[in-house]
Amino acid sequence: MDKKWWHTATVYQIYPRSFYDSDGDGIGDIPGIIEKLDYLAELGIDVIWLSPVYKSPNDDNGYDISDYYGIMDEFGTMEDMERLIEEAKARNIRIIMDLVINHTSDEHQWFEESRKSKDNPYRDFYIWRDGEDGPPSDIHSVFSGPAWEYDDETGQYYFHLFSKKQPDLNLHNDEVRKELHKMMNFWLEKGISGFRMDVIDLIGKEVDKGILTDGPLLHPYLKEINEKVLSKYDVMTVGETPSATTDSAKLYTAPEQNELDMVFTFEHMSLDEVQGQGKWALKPLELKELKAVLSKWQTELHGQGWNSLYWNNHDQPRIVSCWGNDDEYRVRSAKMLATVLHMMQGTPYIYQGEEIGMTNIRFDDLDDYRDIETLNIYKEKTEQGTPHEEIMKSIYTKGRDNARTPIQWNGSENAGFTTGEPWIKVNPNYNEINVEKALADEQSIFHYYKKLVQLRKVHEIIVYGEYGLIEADHDEIFVYVRRLGEETLLVVANFYGGTPKFTLREGFSANNAEIVISNYDDSPKSPEQIDLRPYEAVVYRLGRG
Repeated sequence: MDKKWWHTATVYQIYPRSFYDSDGDGIGDIPGIIEKLDYLAELGIDVIWLSPVYKSPNDDNGYDISDYYGIMDEFGTMEDMERLIEEAKARNIRIIMDLVINHTSDEHQWFEESRKSKDNPYRDFYIWRDGEDGPPSDIHSVFSGPAWEYDDETGQYYFHLFSKKQPDLNLHNDEVRKELHKMMNFWLEKGISGFRMDVIDLIGKEVDKGILTDGPLLHPYLKEINEKVLSKYDVMTVGETPSATTDSAKLYTAPEQNELDMVFTFEHMSLDEVQGQGKWALKPLELKELKAVLSKWQTELHGQGWNSLYWNNHDQPRIVSCWGNDDEYRVRSAKMLATVLHMMQGTPYIYQGEEIGMTNIRFDDLDDYRDIETLNIYKEKTEQGTPHEEIMKSIYTKGRDNARTPIQWNGSENAGFTTGEPWIKVNPNYNEINVEKALADEQSIFHYYKKLVQLRKVHEIIVYGEYGLIEADHDEIFVYVRRLGEETLLVVANFYGGTPKFTLREGFSANNAEIVISNYDDSPKSPEQIDLRPYEAVVYRLGRG
């Protein structure tokens, strides 16, 4: 496999609305990001994935775009965006932007034209259908309710897989794709270094056949994007592909396919859900399942594609609250989870606040929630007769606002995020958990993440080594090895608060073993036999005899 700059890179996702507010209006903005670039440089990250900053009426927090060529007023100006790209570049940090081409806002000029008449030149930019006594089909929106909205103006329904204010584009129209290619080139010429492609596995949909993901023209459209746009630049792309399997991930990411560089798999993130019942139906995580899924992606993509590694993003709850322990062992468990992920093969993604161990939020009042998906599911479940307490348990665990509370910069009012009224309430634990404290404490989660980021830059085995799972059936510990040439790394992690034993199996030598990183200061120098402590994680470089 040819070596690429993004193989050794670590990506940091910024959700601008919640990152840092420079002007006191309660909303994070682009000048605020610029102010904090030195902090990100200190962490050592190479790439910022910037969630949408385009013009938008904000029905879905910027994922409903009304102008691909404009910047949302709340976030700043195009000049601010250009300065961010330049200031980041000065610190050897690249910017990748969210690419949202499955849908636009209903306030986009294309849709405003499209809905005027059936013979409007933009009519076929979107998906319009007749319906007899109701919607054209029973396809449901991801955000609850039917995926069809009746429009009085022309007496037809338009298709929206998300909010009714997010009509789906018709990428089977050549002109739509040409416009999207033009827009992508515009941003790459501005100096960005690639795209995170929102729900990209939907762009080949065939709604009349009930095909939503992995439509027959999906891969041809991605190849076309690569040919017309991406191949002209030295960029990095990652596709959000909830439907991806390891087989389809190879189609997306194998270098000879000329499509994407990597994809986000969702398989591991749904292991605490009752399969087939959606994200709100909860079940306890079984570690053996998690090990099997992550190991499958590690082994099957090795040499044939590329993994993205993540626990958190703007759509996922805080991992330390879900699969760690956000109380007594918050620091230990956050470091353990980071160790397990960052020692794997792939490009790691850190979501803002993860590096200081930010936790989930439990708002007492439903009115404090802002996420459209959360508010819709509460309404739907209430109408179905589900008790309030049961709905709130799911929201506390899986709601997207868990990730969207403002970054906790210090212990001052509103955690130093804003001098105004924040758009969403700050987590009340900001006095204990904040950047200022983390920077001052050499044992903090931040400094541990900083070390993990650096290790990837200096140890080729972390980047390119083969992966092998050990102790696949153990209920408490996650153990694997990485091998490259004659070098071997052993990763041992206690996933829970118990004290299990680990014994190095035959075939591995503990002679001259060295600790590469550990979340305890006094982990055993030899991995021959370890009495693991709660959430202990240690990485060894094994001797050769």
